[in-house]
Amino acid sequence: MPEQSSSLATPNPPRPLHSPSGIGVVDKSVMIMDALEAGPASLAQLVEVTGLARPTVHRLASALVHHRFLNRDVRGRYVIGSRLTELASAAGDDQLVTAAGPVLLKLRDATGESSQIFRRQGNARICVASAERPVGLRDSIPVGTHLSMRAGSAAQVLLAWEDHERLVEGLKGARFTPTVLAGVRRRGWGESLGERESGVASVSAPVRGPSGRVIAAVSISGPLERLTRQPGRKFAGVVVAAAQQLTDMVRQNPEADHGLGEHRR
Repeated sequence: MPEQSSSLATPNPPRPLHSPSGIGVVDKSVMIMDALEAGPASLAQLVEVTGLARPTVHRLASALVHHRFLNRDVRGRYVIGSRLTELASAAGDDQLVTAAGPVLLKLRDATGESSQIFRRQGNARICVASAERPVGLRDSIPVGTHLSMRAGSAAQVLLAWEDHERLVEGLKGARFTPTVLAGVRRRGWGESLGERESGVASVSAPVRGPSGRVIAAVSISGPLERLTRQPGRKFAGVVVAAAQQLTDMVRQNPEADHGLGEHRR
């Protein structure tokens, strides 16, 4: 007797892991993140794509949201989170630093002030490259220095284009206001007068990756008496030009930059 065909529709098969590690919780978490590569997905969609049990997907996705590997959009769907952006940025530091050296030296010579590049890592910003003013009074920020995300023009730039949730969180205890960040987004650069340290001024502009996401901030900093009380008016043009030069370098060689702080989402 021939087999009778089932009238039930066959669901889409789960996406297989290419090379399971044998560590179940890790493999399942990776399946969830892989499923979001194509874009936002609801819990039901993640269950369908991964083939995992609904409670398992919910538990793992919630844990990934807690650690910022995933996030939720305005419709409650899961999306790739900002932690992957930060880790990708760390992986790309060598390429950014290599490209930054000549640009920072040129910026230092054009302004007469120390120049730096900052990258965000969690609640801090890290100096990943610098060119010190050779003589005289200067604002010395050695490579590797961790500074607050609550003050300074570089912090403004690194925060200004963040998503709403991180923007609100970043403004808690900050020495700048939402109005200041709105001005940064409108002008394309930030300035500070004694925010981070009394008597020190700075000007910063964003470096962007291939998709336009801000991946770093280029800055100059020095004594207020030299930069004046309107440092942006005096130096924004040359700082923005340096940031654009680095942005162009990153966009011309996106594969070598290994993400430089970006993740497709």
